[in-house]
Amino acid sequence: MAHPKRRASKSRRNKRRTHKRKLEDIQLKKCTNCGALHRFHHVCTECGFYRGRQIINVT
Repeated sequence: MAHPKRRASKSRRNKRRTHKRKLEDIQLKKCTNCGALHRFHHVCTECGFYRGRQIINVT
């Protein structure tokens, strides 16, 4: 089995991985309270609800 002769630097490793996070689009879902789109597992920015409970007060 082949082994690298030298350790790959952090910058070289990160250059190889740059495209990985950019491939996926942000997943959105409808808020059950107000119907606005928000990210999964995040508080709705329009009404402040998360999983049927008021988390933040939005004025």
